Amino acid sequence: MPIFEYRCSACGKQFEELVKKYDDAVACPHCGGAAERLYCGQMYSATGKQTKKCSGNCKTCGGCK
Repeated sequence: MPIFEYRCSACGKQFEELVKKYDDAVACPHCGGAAERLYCGQMYSATGKQTKKCSGNCKTCGGCK
């Protein structure tokens, strides 16, 4: 299960969340508003090694293969 960074649309707080799938809906733990996933920060492949070309968007990246 991956941990992703999110930003709340309502209050603007940033937080990390452990999710089952990358496209799961996430609510803000501070205000309960809808959160959007941030595509920044370091990304790692399933082997634990940092990928060189990963954008963080698993649908388009292709860096973990």
